[in-house]
Amino acid sequence: MLFTDQDAPAQIRKTLLHELHRGALDSKHPFRYINLATMGENGPEVRTVVCRYVSQDLEFFMYTDSRSEKVSELQLNSLASLHFYHAAKRVQIRIKAKTEIHHQDQVSKGFWSKVQGEAQKAYTSTLAPSTLISNPNEAFDWMENADDRYFAVLKFIPESIEALQLNGLQHLRILFSEKDNWAGQWLVP
Repeated sequence: MLFTDQDAPAQIRKTLLHELHRGALDSKHPFRYINLATMGENGPEVRTVVCRYVSQDLEFFMYTDSRSEKVSELQLNSLASLHFYHAAKRVQIRIKAKTEIHHQDQVSKGFWSKVQGEAQKAYTSTLAPSTLISNPNEAFDWMENADDRYFAVLKFIPESIEALQLNGLQHLRILFSEKDNWAGQWLVP
């Protein structure tokens, strides 16, 4: 368990923030790979993304190809949800956030300098993500001289954080909201 009903909301928030930060630092932490939900043209879209960095202000940063569908979706509607699940601790965290897209700016250039070697290929494909192809090998055509022209950074700024601690018949659920100064409010699970 990550928290109990004996923990004060401030302590729970501190524990949650610690675990969320660990997800970006530890490649084996369950919060490293998270579900990102956006609103697509035909309804909700969900995909798994890698949490690359979490700032002290709890802003989440992910990398993507600027030509991806998630970027197009976030350009139309900057609201997104992040979903984290820690199986060993039996806790789910949902974050509602506003999104900023950084492409060809200081933020993206700063993160691009951390993408090394073969990892750069994820953002230098000659074909855009979701392009129809007749053979899977067509997807493995990368620019000869890797550059950051398609590299983008998604920055998620939380508006609310909700945690559900699973515990048999006595699940615990708490909501932290920016509009309530992150004080914490217990909810019925």
